[in-house]
Amino acid sequence: MRKKAQAESTEQLLLSPPLQLLAGAGVRGPPLCEKYMRAPIIEFSIIFSSHTLSLCLLSNGYKFEDDWSKLCGTRYPTQPFKETMFILSSAPSSSSFFSTSDSRVSFASSAKLYSISLRSSARNFACYCSLYSLKVKAMEELVQSKDSSTSMAASRTFLEARTEEELLSGIRKEAEAGSLPSNLAIVMEELYHSYKNAVFQSGDPRFDETVLSNMSVMLDRVYIDIKDPFVFEPYHKAIREPFDYYKFGQNCIRPLIDFRNSYVGNVSLFCEMEEKLKQGHNIILMSNHQTEADPAIIALLLETTVPDIPENLIYVAGDRVITDPLCKPFSMGRNLICVYSKKHMYDDPELVDMKRKANIRSLKEMAVLLRGGSRIIWIAPSGGRDRPDPSTGEWVPAPFDASSVDNMKRLAEHAGPPCHIYPLAIVCHDIMPPPPQVEKEIGEKRVISFHGTGLSVSPEISFSETTAACENSEEAKKAYSQTLYSSVTEQYNVLKSAIHGQKGLEASLPTISLSQPWI
Repeated sequence: MRKKAQAESTEQLLLSPPLQLLAGAGVRGPPLCEKYMRAPIIEFSIIFSSHTLSLCLLSNGYKFEDDWSKLCGTRYPTQPFKETMFILSSAPSSSSFFSTSDSRVSFASSAKLYSISLRSSARNFACYCSLYSLKVKAMEELVQSKDSSTSMAASRTFLEARTEEELLSGIRKEAEAGSLPSNLAIVMEELYHSYKNAVFQSGDPRFDETVLSNMSVMLDRVYIDIKDPFVFEPYHKAIREPFDYYKFGQNCIRPLIDFRNSYVGNVSLFCEMEEKLKQGHNIILMSNHQTEADPAIIALLLETTVPDIPENLIYVAGDRVITDPLCKPFSMGRNLICVYSKKHMYDDPELVDMKRKANIRSLKEMAVLLRGGSRIIWIAPSGGRDRPDPSTGEWVPAPFDASSVDNMKRLAEHAGPPCHIYPLAIVCHDIMPPPPQVEKEIGEKRVISFHGTGLSVSPEISFSETTAACENSEEAKKAYSQTLYSSVTEQYNVLKSAIHGQKGLEASLPTISLSQPWI
């Protein structure tokens, strides 16, 4: 009876905005303050200890942490919490509540609230709640941090949009107000429609929810950077809090991958790499490069088998992905060594010297990282994205630059810890193909599609074994680069046969075993 009376008393304080959490056990106060009510809340955590109580929640990637006393104007209780009640509401007409003193409680529903798990002890009580809108996965996962009291700096224009019309009108409103460059506003609208069409191709009956959820956050992130541009250091570490840019990128690209027609080659070798990294060794992946979405696609194809590899992977990234307004939010979620590509080194003759000096600083940062061991670095020795063959229209990996391969190999060798170099192939150009030719100007048009993708790795290639018959260093340098490139091309063709040739797993070779680890 006491629990029922407590529930009824607390339920009266519940309002209809997206989610409200009230804690019982002697604590009374108004619902969460207004800033929590303005955006859909995805995850929250409440932390109790003997004389303190704090609230931490995540909403579309934003994380807030507040003292409970600031929220409900009450003093902390003087006794540890032994019983706590939670009231949850994801829609004006539905609410769920329960109270518990058990150490573990789970709850599931077929409505928008999918799962709740609780853990408590005599001195500590923690609650983590994950909300999903049917098939729309939450944009972020809660990450606890004492330093995450940052308030939202963004305009609410995009995050408050509840329909496509509101989102697109928000773009126009900000452009008219001068907050967005007009040319960027046009590109943002084009991107929205292209993304929508691609997700529609997936056959997801709730594709419109996925599009609105992902695009509202993406446009908000672009808007934030326009107002306060982020500057990348030579070595950039992925930003995971207070906004988790890594998971933001994953969630935006995930709906574009046709996993039924996607494949991973030689997945056991990725497990081998993981063991070598644990031993303090370094790994270098010599890869072709197809789209701006490569990092997210690599991570999504590996997340079920070796999730630590994509999260720790460091990409050697050209300046385009750290300067293009639509690319920057995705790049902020990756570990990067920032360099200027040879393809764009001479776009502006006055900047050549600055670019060379910046590249030297980046190489020094990489050397420091490799000396510490347990690093895995991805590099595209071609210096840019693959393009279709002008004569045939067929996509092929761009040739490797032998000097780039040799410089990377030497840097790794002189670092100290053992280093292993693997050839990696990726097929994903249909997801977001680059322009037919290399463009000097920033702001290329994105055409997005839903499509199968592929990733494959072959055994590491030894420089000494490959070049034993070479007569001089220059010949050896070219031979090693060509051997790596040939392996990437062979793997690429197997993946292409599986995806575009629709041979599936039957496209495997004795040296390239395809699988679908997520099944």
